[in-house]
Amino acid sequence: MTITLRPGATVMFTGDSITDSRRLESEDGLGFGYPLRVAGEWGLRHPGRPVTWLNTGTGGHKVSDLEGRWQADVLDARPDVVSILVGVNDMGWHTIDPDGQVIPAEDFAAGYDRLLAPLAEAGTELILIEPFLLPVSGTVEAGHAQIDDAVRKEWRADLDPKIQVVRELARAYGAHLLAADGMFAELAAGSGPEHWSADGVHPTPAGHAALAEAWLRLVA
Repeated sequence: MTITLRPGATVMFTGDSITDSRRLESEDGLGFGYPLRVAGEWGLRHPGRPVTWLNTGTGGHKVSDLEGRWQADVLDARPDVVSILVGVNDMGWHTIDPDGQVIPAEDFAAGYDRLLAPLAEAGTELILIEPFLLPVSGTVEAGHAQIDDAVRKEWRADLDPKIQVVRELARAYGAHLLAADGMFAELAAGSGPEHWSADGVHPTPAGHAALAEAWLRLVA
């Protein structure tokens, strides 16, 4: 089943930097990543069904950060559909921030559940996008840290249980799941991971296009 976007519907994208995509620098507030691509393609396909598109993604945010701004940034907008991509900053936080800690999957799950509960109560349609990590090689910069293959291996071990959390929450809430981690693994096997993300986390233009295409398959 797909989500039917009715004329005048409001769709909210939220999460971390992947969704943010420098939205505050863009005229429409959508940024320059997959939310903009989704909105543009929808407008091309359905000129008679206008939709209001909003983006409250914020770079560096974890589930706990979303909780702190959830009422003002998401619930108060009363969106019909909320699309969430979060988790990459909950992965390996202790490896890139001197003040960071290991975030157990249980804590990640509890916080994410608190985000979803009021939306489900309001009857909001939900799209949950798996956090993802592409297997790029070599050393890349992430914040003030240098991330090498050993750290990425640690990240992957930390991320997999959190991806499972997102899948379980999608089932529990009847949300639509965009299985982004598996999608990018399959794409990377065909053309190399760097084509889709230079650092393994932030998508290239092709990576954002892949996310947008997959997202649009969930709506009608």
